[in-house]
Amino acid sequence: MKAVEVIIARGHENILATNENTFEITKDTFLTKRGDCIIAVTADKNGKDLSEKFKRILKKPSSKLKIVIQAGRQREIVEAWGDPKLTLNHSTDLVVRKSNYVCDRTLGTRADKAAKNLSRLLVAKLKDAQQEVKITLTVEDSS
Repeated sequence: MKAVEVIIARGHENILATNENTFEITKDTFLTKRGDCIIAVTADKNGKDLSEKFKRILKKPSSKLKIVIQAGRQREIVEAWGDPKLTLNHSTDLVVRKSNYVCDRTLGTRADKAAKNLSRLLVAKLKDAQQEVKITLTVEDSS
């Protein structure tokens, strides 16, 4: 079983992408330099906007999440896992974590990359407020 979601967001001049544990995509339009995990703003989807099929698969203990972040010609792939405890009901934020921690903002856990691990060429693109950022989420039940 497999489901795909595409999120369209934008870059922002204050994106740092230096957090060692997480990265975040947000619907918010404003970003301060304290948000060191945020990699894209003005996202067109949050957890509530994801399809029921996508959420159902992501909540399976054996679900694997592939996240493709693309800005211009720069592209990065992050792999993470779903979790039965996911609620996906935050109104603005989607957070991918290296840890097992789950809250209403969590999209994926046990990720192989955090914001700090993303290519600096990609991050340079993400610092451009005019840059469209396409985030493709593919979840698959690996059982």
